[in-house]
Parts: sequence; C-alpha cells; structure tokens
Amino acid sequence: MEVILVRHTSVDVPKGTCYGQSDVPVAATFEQEAEVTKQNLAQYLPFDAVFASPLTRARRLAAYCGYPQPRLDNRLKEMYMGEWEMQSYEEITDPYKEEWYNDYMHLPTPGGEGFPQVYQRVAAFLDELRQKDYQRAAVFAHGGVLICAGIYGGLFSEADAWDHLVPYGGMEKIEI
Repeated sequence: MEVILVRHTSVDVPKGTCYGQSDVPVAATFEQEAEVTKQNLAQYLPFDAVFASPLTRARRLAAYCGYPQPRLDNRLKEMYMGEWEMQSYEEITDPYKEEWYNDYMHLPTPGGEGFPQVYQRVAAFLDELRQKDYQRAAVFAHGGVLICAGIYGGLFSEADAWDHLVPYGGMEKIEI
C-alpha cells in the first residue's frame, strides 16, 4: 500500500515557538500554500482512505484538498511538548533544555513526550493501516509524524531523520 503523508501548511505563531500539540491557527498564506499542496497531491489520486490529525492545521488542509471529513486519529498529532508548549525556545529557562537538545531523539520534554513515544503511536497507526485492503491512503499530519513515518517506511534512518523534514505543505510517500 502507498501512504502519502502531507504536512500541514505554515502556522501563525512567532518563529521559534514550541507549539507541538497546541491547536494554533494557520498563517495568512494558507490558501496559496494549500493550493500548491492540492495541485501536488493530484498526482496520487485516487485515495481509498484519508486520515488526519485532529488538530485544526491538518484538518483544514485536508478539507481544502477535497477531504472535509477525513478519519481523525489522535495518534497523528504532533509531539506533545508538555510544559514547553507555546513558549519560545529562546525563553525556556529550564536547565533540562540543554540536556534535551543534546538527546531530543530519546528524552521527553518536561511533562510531555519524547520521540520514542511519538514513534510508537505513529507506528501503531501504520501497523493498523497496513492490515487494511487499501491501495493508497492519504494522511494529513505534522512534521514529527512524517519523520516517524519516514523511518517506519525505510526512507531514512533515525540518525539523519531531521535532515529529511518535509517543508510545510510538502509530502512524502512510503510503502507499507
């Protein structure tokens, strides 16, 4: 099965804000970005199933692309940043921040998740999806979710995963 994963468009928060699972608004450029995404997505049509994170930025892009009622799944949410949600990374004074920066692929944020927990929930979603009889599915989600899916699908390794972060409104394709 082909799974086309689509990252949400730009968000309307100051650069450097740790927004994770906060339900932030999309940027004023939403329609322009979403139109490009919709046109790029057309090469993969049709889809047997469409899924989305329940966060507005993913659902809104799915709707713009012609899927106003995707199947929502909490496992497709971005990493929960806990106590750091909606804070500027520069303004976070927690001394643990340096330790987390040095090992963010393994350590959780205070009161939040770590990459292993996000990977586990995305992998559980994909394990379940691969049991379905679909030829092609679309998933509207977040950068961290696409990183997890790329590792799961063998596109890249955990060691260089963040070198493959899909831009806002971009896509990646995996085979499961």
